[in-house]
Amino acid sequence: MDKVTVLIEGYANKTSNGWVATSSTTLIQTERHNIIVDPGINKNLLLERLSAKNLNTGNIDYVFLTHYHPDHSFLAQIFNNATVYDGSTSYKDDREVEYSGLLPDTNIKVIPTPGHTHEHASLVIQTDDLGTVVVAADVFWWTNQEKQDIDLKNLLAKEDALAVDRDELTKSRKRVLEIADWVIPGHGKMFQVKR
Repeated sequence: MDKVTVLIEGYANKTSNGWVATSSTTLIQTERHNIIVDPGINKNLLLERLSAKNLNTGNIDYVFLTHYHPDHSFLAQIFNNATVYDGSTSYKDDREVEYSGLLPDTNIKVIPTPGHTHEHASLVIQTDDLGTVVVAADVFWWTNQEKQDIDLKNLLAKEDALAVDRDELTKSRKRVLEIADWVIPGHGKMFQVKR
């Protein structure tokens, strides 16, 4: 079974003229691959957390981007050996290849979860210790000033001022909550889905 580790718990601090933020960064280890999901924008913190796992950027085979906001995707280029994936396409050097269903050469499901952005996608990972983990990124996210309320009704109703389509976001949230035992949000603590 695959192993999931949150390397960086995403944070988002609203300031008077912008944000101080980086996404949650997740390490997925399969029998064959080391995968980074949303490398974020805080390079020093990412390198420190990789080193703590006895890894460096050259040890990463895949980088998966849930969406293209810079606080999630900015550091993708530091993984020189990795193939970069989004919800439907892989990128290696100047080559683009479409795929669907599973992240290639893994049992990790890729599901579209639009709403926060049109292209947003999430990963569904089966684990021995946690059950089904969904790396949902900005399907769910909180600023550091907000209480992370994980009551199911409140999760569905939570505002997302950056969402491009509120109806699609609600559908994506329902989908994630129906299948996940644990959810890794874009900013905030990993949480258990209590039905």
